[in-house]
Amino acid sequence: MNILAFFPAVIKSTRSLWHFGQTILGIIFRHPITGTSIISILPDGRIVLIRRSDDGLWALPGGMVDWGEDVTSAVRRELMEETGLELVKIRRLVGVYSAPDRDPRIHSICIVVEADVQGEMKIQDSLEVLEIQAFPAISLPKPQMSHDHKQQLQDYFDGLTTLD
Repeated sequence: MNILAFFPAVIKSTRSLWHFGQTILGIIFRHPITGTSIISILPDGRIVLIRRSDDGLWALPGGMVDWGEDVTSAVRRELMEETGLELVKIRRLVGVYSAPDRDPRIHSICIVVEADVQGEMKIQDSLEVLEIQAFPAISLPKPQMSHDHKQQLQDYFDGLTTLD
């Protein structure tokens, strides 16, 4: 039996445990958790969305900023973890969303950016992501989206920089 075969599972398990621990610390200390959402634009102009495994809804890729990590690094990491895509460039800040009920799990502050991305879409974290798909801006999925991502996309299309 090859011991190296266990490392990816251990790393994934450790990362999940760390995210759980961060959530618990946020609850204990009663401070919001900082996260990111990425409006990921492929070279052909399509927008990348993921279907979340926890609620089955379409969402923007993103997640929590880890301890000791800056927002740009979190954007790069979360994008790769959830979609397999590489960050080329952050174009602009779309907004900062902080409504206490925007995330049904915890009080989180979400920094939303528009970013140029490249590469091959491939699910890296099957515990969080059921599906990845790229949509032309005019044909994004119409049903309810996870969290407040529908509002984040609307603010993006309206050209706003939102502080909410």
